[in-house]
Order: sequence, then C-alpha cells, then structure tokens
Amino acid sequence: MIKRNVLLNPGPSTTTDSVKMAQVVPDICPREKEFRDIMKQLRKDLLKVVHADEDKYTAVLFCGSGTINIDVCINSLVPQNKKILVINNGAYSARAVEICEYYGLDYINLKFKEDERPDLNLVEKMLKDNPDIALVHTTHNETGTGLLNPIREIGALVHKYGAVFTVDTTSTLAMRPIDIEKDNIDFCMASAQKGLMAMTGLSFVIGNKNIIEQSKEYPKRSYYCNLYLQYEFFEKTGEMHFTPPVQTVYATVQALKEYFEEGEDNKWARHTRVFNAIRKGAIELGFREVIREEWQAGLVDALLYPDDDNWDFDKIHDYCYERGFTIYPGKITGTNTFRLCALGAIDEDDINDFYSVFREALNESGVKIPVTYKR
Repeated sequence: MIKRNVLLNPGPSTTTDSVKMAQVVPDICPREKEFRDIMKQLRKDLLKVVHADEDKYTAVLFCGSGTINIDVCINSLVPQNKKILVINNGAYSARAVEICEYYGLDYINLKFKEDERPDLNLVEKMLKDNPDIALVHTTHNETGTGLLNPIREIGALVHKYGAVFTVDTTSTLAMRPIDIEKDNIDFCMASAQKGLMAMTGLSFVIGNKNIIEQSKEYPKRSYYCNLYLQYEFFEKTGEMHFTPPVQTVYATVQALKEYFEEGEDNKWARHTRVFNAIRKGAIELGFREVIREEWQAGLVDALLYPDDDNWDFDKIHDYCYERGFTIYPGKITGTNTFRLCALGAIDEDDINDFYSVFREALNESGVKIPVTYKR
C-alpha cells in the first residue's frame, strides 16, 4: 500500500498506484531495441494528445523539468539576426525572457499585467512594426495565476506575419484539450509529471518537422538543449542523444495508456469538476480570486491572502500537509497569494475532504471565517 497524498500544487501531480508501480521494471540498457521501440511508440502517442498529424509533426524528448522545453525552443528556433517576441503576463512567460537574456538573444518583452490578458491589437502592432521577429512565445495557462491566454487568436496573428509560434502548454497539455492545428501552434511543450500524471524527469516538445529541419542551419547556442540535434538523433537511431530517464519513460507509457482509457473529454470534465469544487469552497470561505472567472484556465485558482493577523500560510500549509493535502504559495509580483490546482489523479470528493481539513486549519490558527479583506 502506497500512502496517497492529494497534491493541490501546480505539479508534480497526484499519480495512480499503477503509474507509480510501472517504474518497477527489470534493469535495461536504454540502447536496447526493446527500449527504442517503447520510446518510438511514446513519441507517436504524444502526438495523439494534441491531435497532431505524424506526417507533419514530431515529439522530441528531453531529460528535465518543463523549463528545459522553453530553453530548447528559444535557443534552437531563431535564425541569425532575427528577433523573439515574448508575450509576457506572468512568471512563466517572464522565464522565457530570462532565457533570451542568458543566450544574449535580441528580444522584445511585450509585458502586460499579470491579471490581464494580452491586448491583441498591441501584439499585432508589435509584429507589424518589427518584421525581423522570427519567433513568438507565450504561455497557455499562466500557472502563477491561472490566467488562460488566447493562443488561437495570437497564433493567427503570428502566422499572418510569417513568424513561428511556440506555446508553453506545460500546465494544460493532457488536461485542457489542445488541437495543434486549430490552435495555430507550431510548437507546444510539457513535462510528464503535469497533465499526464506521470513522474518528473521527462519533458517533450511537440512541433513542426519542417521547421525543426530548417533550424539545422541556425546558430548553435546549446549542445544539450539543441532541438535539431536531439530530433536528428531520434530519427537516425530511435534513441535520445543522451541517457534517458528510463523508469520515468515506463511510468509515462502507463500514464498515457490511462489517459487514452479515460478519454480527452472525460478527463477534462473531471478536471473541471475538481476546479469548480475548488472555486466553490474558496468562495464560501470568503477568499478573493486574482483572475476574473471568464479568464480562468480552469486548472489553477490563485487566491489572495486575507487581511487577518492570524493568517500564516506556512502554518496552514503544514497543518494540511500533515493530513495528506498540499497547497502551494503564489507567484505574483508584489502580491501575497496561494494556489489551489486541479491537476492530477483526483476528483471532487478529494476537494470536499480537503476543505474539511482546510477549515480546521483556519480555525486552529484563529483565522476568522469567512475570511476578511480591508478593501
């Protein structure tokens, strides 16, 4: 029996016991044909999650957390003397800006407030005024706030002006339905421990093969994180260029099997039930949300700290953690928030159980219920 914890943080997510146990396999060299065949099928199955045609798209695997994907796309897909536009309205788009800085790339940081959607008119103006923009990057669900960006509309503008569109879908892929063609995405990305509900250590970029092959001629800015190099090695050998996270691959294969068994629509409906239960419980307790309801991605609820001298996030966290529930601090500049997330192998009943514990934690800490705000 494996103790079950309900993780309400934005990843890694709660996993099934069958995914956990899928890691317990005989030792194998990852250069064996048996393992190559497993990765070949894994790459094909990842395409199905975003309805990508395998004649046009491919999945390229990397070792690391979701941030490695942003690094890979930004450093690999920009030609010499071209520019990147980052549409930035949160901590994870801001991370893309930092990656541009570290590589010394020419970029525009089109910054919006963290609780607001991008202004599409400003996005188009930036593209029109800067014909040297070759790549546009943004985040689908800004995980720090739970804000859903209008990627389909942004992607249409990006393609209108002949640029490549990369989208960080780390906290939406395999949860909120994505269609890579209809959503005007050239490259999307995620890591196994998020929507797939597998284990940490494996990440992947799903993208346009022709664009990857064109990038062969672009400046080589990284060795380990070069998209074409990893893609070419897969195509020639069926293997990752460097040692893969073997056990995590097995867990991801099992997680994908369970994803397809549950079905895209049913899985999204379950996450929606969980998110609605999270919102309902938070609002009943008096908490204020950061993002207006119609802009929420339906996966992360960012809540403001109440104005109560007895509120102590760490104390509340520890009380819940000791009873099997994990909550997570926020990621909004200059604002004290915490997050409750609808990821993982959980359902509505888990949220009801959580709020029983959370209410106890508030009472134990002397926080007034409903919570109060001074303005």
